[in-house]
Amino acid sequence: MNPQKRFEIFRRWREAAPHPKSDLTYGSTFELLVSVILSAQATDKGVNAATRKLYPVANTPAAILALGVEGLTPYIATIGLYKAKANNVIATCRMLIEQHGGAVPATREALEALPGVGRKTANVVLNIAFGEPTIAVDTHNFRVANRTGIAPGKTVEAVERGLNKFVPDEFKQHAHHWLILHGRYVCKAQKPDCPNCIISGLCEYKAKTPDPLAHQPGPPPGKKTAKGAARTSTARAHPIGSKPVRPWPGEPPAPRVLKEKSSTPAPTKAFKPAAPPKTTLFAPPGPAAQRSAAKARARAAKRPPAKTR
Repeated sequence: MNPQKRFEIFRRWREAAPHPKSDLTYGSTFELLVSVILSAQATDKGVNAATRKLYPVANTPAAILALGVEGLTPYIATIGLYKAKANNVIATCRMLIEQHGGAVPATREALEALPGVGRKTANVVLNIAFGEPTIAVDTHNFRVANRTGIAPGKTVEAVERGLNKFVPDEFKQHAHHWLILHGRYVCKAQKPDCPNCIISGLCEYKAKTPDPLAHQPGPPPGKKTAKGAARTSTARAHPIGSKPVRPWPGEPPAPRVLKEKSSTPAPTKAFKPAAPPKTTLFAPPGPAAQRSAAKARARAAKRPPAKTR
């Protein structure tokens, strides 16, 4: 992938989400650190559900340390690997109090020395809390970087090096957010939504999901129906890569344009009087009926008169 394509990809992502934010809910740098530790191999939604109950009770290193592993476990029991994470969070709180005065350190070396904090967690905290242009690579970033061709690599470290090398400097601050959002909501693992992808025309993924409109059968040659013409015009008007992607969470949807109602009154139908009810007229009997009646009178005349006593 050439630099012009990479620049245009990130430019479109920035246009779609100028100020992307993490899906994790937090109110301080310490809460962000704990949430990122808990989010390893878990969903942000599940972490938010747990911390929504935890942080009102304990949201400082001293308060969580006072809970201990046994007191912290019930709050995070719904998160995967909660036993190991509970031990790591308690150990991190103790180290923050003993070595950093209860504050979250702002250097990579100090962050990665904390229990349960790896390179990805350190990158997230440095980027969000301290404004450094670091790029954290998780499963979504790894997949998108390889699929699109932005920074292919066989390992997380290789992809991170490639992103730091190839992503233009003006996009590095929010690059990992755009990659995560794109991988989570558009370029999904099982079935990427290529027809609604704003970078589909720039992406180098070969097995793109086809546009359903492009595979609908059209009218036979020489014959065009109104429905077929509408389907053809829609497919031509929205080729793959030109349709805007659905707004990412947190982004306002595109404004709806409402058609103004016409002030011209609708034409009234001409008044038609109701048809009079049909009446049945009794016509005089025809020739056949007259002949039958004459024969009946003749037979009656030939009958002998009835005998009387």
